Amino acid sequence: MSAVERAQLAMMLEVCAYPKPGNVDRCHDYPDTTLEHFLASTIFARKALEEAETGAGRIGEIIKHAVRDTNCHEGGNTHFGAFILLIPLIYGKGIPGALTAIEKTDVSDAIAFYKAFAMTRVKMHDTDELDVNDPHTLTTIRNRDLTLLDIMRHSAANDMVAREWVTGFPLTRHGADLVKQFGPGRQAIVSTFLTLLASEPDTFIIKKHGNATALETMYKAREVLDNKRSLEEFDSECIESDINPGSTADIIIASIFIALGEGWQWDL
Repeated sequence: MSAVERAQLAMMLEVCAYPKPGNVDRCHDYPDTTLEHFLASTIFARKALEEAETGAGRIGEIIKHAVRDTNCHEGGNTHFGAFILLIPLIYGKGIPGALTAIEKTDVSDAIAFYKAFAMTRVKMHDTDELDVNDPHTLTTIRNRDLTLLDIMRHSAANDMVAREWVTGFPLTRHGADLVKQFGPGRQAIVSTFLTLLASEPDTFIIKKHGNATALETMYKAREVLDNKRSLEEFDSECIESDINPGSTADIIIASIFIALGEGWQWDL
């Protein structure tokens, strides 16, 4: 199986696993984004993922191409955070190579990334000085000669996906180990999702609902793992409150990608 196929399979397996509290899966959609939108994106991402596999282009530009190519339906961009993780992992043929590759990013990568960001519905942190919606941001990036790794360092405190770039992909690595530990099949993905969600507050929830809600969601995930709350109850509560742990889902995709490359069996 090629790296591109593993990436597409990881994207598909993550969204199809259920129940994943608060996130789109085969049991429930969002009002504007459905399971089919996620599955369509796994198909339309292929060209950009193939670019990453060749290692011929720039990482920032490839992320932009992935966002552009998957903005082809009414569901919005479904995998922006996943692309931030997957593309360097494919490009570098694993975590060590990804770290080498992102060290070589430059200002052109940062500019391309911000242009990709502008294509999404993802919100910046309210106090972010490099706000994607500010027309002066690209000028600031150029004047300060910021690389894409610099951008991730800037964002790491408020974004767990960006933090993976800065800290060496520890959650991605841990998630891959958990997926393999939990065994083959869909349940391993759900168990890994819950375990990561219980380990630290999801930063997508923080951006959308605030730190208190993210902490409460983390504690509820721990209660599920301790058999003090049912998974179905937790899922329903998240859906009713529009709480979706999107950053955890992005990391799960990268974890599945790594685990598949290390022999994990997705098919029971």
